[in-house]
Amino acid sequence: MKKLKRVFLLCLVISLVLSYNIFAGGGQEQTPAPAAVAQEKAMTHDELVAAAKEEGNVVVYSVTSRIAKAAAAFTTKYGIAVEATNLKDFELVEKISKEGSTGASGADFVLCQDGGRVMGELINMEYLYNYVPPTMKDIIPAQFQNPLAFAFINKVFIYNDEASNGVPFKNIWELTTPEWKGNFQFKNPFQEGVNANFLTMVTKPEVADKIAAAYKDYFGKDIKLTTKNAGYEWIKMLFENDLIITTSDTKTAESIGVKGQNKPQNAGLFVYSKFRYKKSKNLALEPMMDVEPFSGFYYPIYALMSTKAANPNAAKLFIEFLLTEEGFTPWSANLGTYSSNPNVPLVEGDHPMTTWAKILVEEDPTFCFENRGDVEEFLNEYIY
Repeated sequence: MKKLKRVFLLCLVISLVLSYNIFAGGGQEQTPAPAAVAQEKAMTHDELVAAAKEEGNVVVYSVTSRIAKAAAAFTTKYGIAVEATNLKDFELVEKISKEGSTGASGADFVLCQDGGRVMGELINMEYLYNYVPPTMKDIIPAQFQNPLAFAFINKVFIYNDEASNGVPFKNIWELTTPEWKGNFQFKNPFQEGVNANFLTMVTKPEVADKIAAAYKDYFGKDIKLTTKNAGYEWIKMLFENDLIITTSDTKTAESIGVKGQNKPQNAGLFVYSKFRYKKSKNLALEPMMDVEPFSGFYYPIYALMSTKAANPNAAKLFIEFLLTEEGFTPWSANLGTYSSNPNVPLVEGDHPMTTWAKILVEEDPTFCFENRGDVEEFLNEYIY
């Protein structure tokens, strides 16, 4: 019933999407702020600091737990108290939706992911709006400003490099062969919206065409469809090949990477940041960066203002802080999270987003908003 309600809500607001030019190639136009905040006075940095200190505190909901360390640094720098709440992506969407629809007091701003739901259920409903700090408008690339991307996360094919004699597969269709039956892991897409978005993105015509070409490259013949397109077909064959559905990327990494396994076909698709476990937990993990037609996917974490923010200036100052090298330190200390500010340095040994963007599927919130309901219905046959 919850999924049916979600689809019904998307149907109610889907007509609004055409008026928004969001993220996927249309970054020049700003998402209009709600009427209540559209006439906000532009301030210099010093004026913003003074106004923020008068408010005295700021409330943020975040999908990343490292917000606590960033909050402590922000308080040390500006003397402004922060109330930070860490939530799962679906919890954040539902909390903001409830608060927005009832007028309840809540967050001043959010760090949120799951672009399709954020766009359709929070931005289009005017519970959240876009704000780009003036000091960052000439630094953050235009295509990342609407909605404002605070950071990017990547999920990559990773395998057990102790058990395998080299990279275990180089084409995603190998995962549908008997050798990989029951040997590939992926977190339940109904437990994490970005995973559902990835499966939605593989059905996008441009991506599906690449998947069809990869099929021909691997099997030496054109694909015969039993579904809408090659993306749906790959999803179907992946699940029918006993895909292992997990409950967390951490557990996936630990299961795949434990040493002493005699299992050459052993891999998963999970956050690249878990690659740090290679050293910290002595696991056998190695990423695959040359898989056809993609090596995984990436998605943004957005920083968005609440329409009913009680402390809007403190929120704006905190957003500005998070986009600086200093404010991003809790994330840049490890690999796998990338600031939208190109001046923020990477941790040693990581790859820049320019490298990842060439080999990963990019989350398109517009396409996810319009099509995820269909993909979830398709997935119901295999997961429930």
